[in-house]
Amino acid sequence: MKTAITKMFGIQHPIIQGGMHYVGFAEMAAAVSNAGGLGIITALTQKTPGDLANEIARCKDMTDKPIGVNVTFLPTVNAPDYPAIIKAIIDGGVSVVETAGNNPVAVLPYLKDAGIKVIHKCTAVRHALKAQSIGCDAVSVDGFECGGHPGEDDIPNMILLPRAADELEIPFVSSGGMADGRSLVASLAMGAAGMNMGTRFIATKEAPVHDNVKAAIVAASELDTRLVMRSLRNTERVMTNAAVERLLDKEKALGDDLKFEDIIEEVAGVYPKIMMHGEMDAGAWSCGMVAGLIDDIPTCRELIDRIMAQAEDIIDRMNAMR
Repeated sequence: MKTAITKMFGIQHPIIQGGMHYVGFAEMAAAVSNAGGLGIITALTQKTPGDLANEIARCKDMTDKPIGVNVTFLPTVNAPDYPAIIKAIIDGGVSVVETAGNNPVAVLPYLKDAGIKVIHKCTAVRHALKAQSIGCDAVSVDGFECGGHPGEDDIPNMILLPRAADELEIPFVSSGGMADGRSLVASLAMGAAGMNMGTRFIATKEAPVHDNVKAAIVAASELDTRLVMRSLRNTERVMTNAAVERLLDKEKALGDDLKFEDIIEEVAGVYPKIMMHGEMDAGAWSCGMVAGLIDDIPTCRELIDRIMAQAEDIIDRMNAMR
């Protein structure tokens, strides 16, 4: 299947693995890229730019296919060393960067000069238009269903994707609620040129996370995620667990008086405990509603091949209806 995204990124299938904290390691990215998609290393999971450089090199030893790196620009006083991160990406020969969070305009000239394509994650059409105006090559349009940060507009993909198609001139992919061939065909029908999957890729054999995490996703239904930190305007969709329910109780009790410090135990520094050690009640971790569509743990190749076969079958069936 050829789309604007497969052509732009030099990949076989229009499927991107989203950048995920303590998931986007070399093993994950290489497995997705080797299966014909675009694998993504998560820059801020690495402790230093030097560690990121090593992770990129390690991934390059595992695949000769295109890979990407996610760089999330955080609104923080003690910001990561972004110039060194960008240098590690350029020196490492990465072909795609997925940016997220704050406006990436400051780093675009360096990435563009190095011939790197940039896809920016957006949760609103106005943000996607801004990304287009500053020179991003593509955008990932994240609907309200997505795991992680869905923004504050609460617009699901059945509305958000057609709106993006109406407004954008650059290619975009769908993100949030994506799991199978039905997701891909629906995304294409609404104007996207591919899809980005996060939660679905965690439940794969190659995902470098604890088996407890994969089992939790398979066991979950579409009702098992929660929205936290809404009153802080930093909304995050997470898998429910004891820590998350405790966090929500604090939010309800404190209301508008809630401060980040009140929930720091539930949200700060919990990812290594959960993703690496399988301590499932250690805190809040990002997970999409799409968990309700996930009931197995295939290899990345099995997953992507199945998605593409299902998509082709759906397209053939729809063509036969004419």
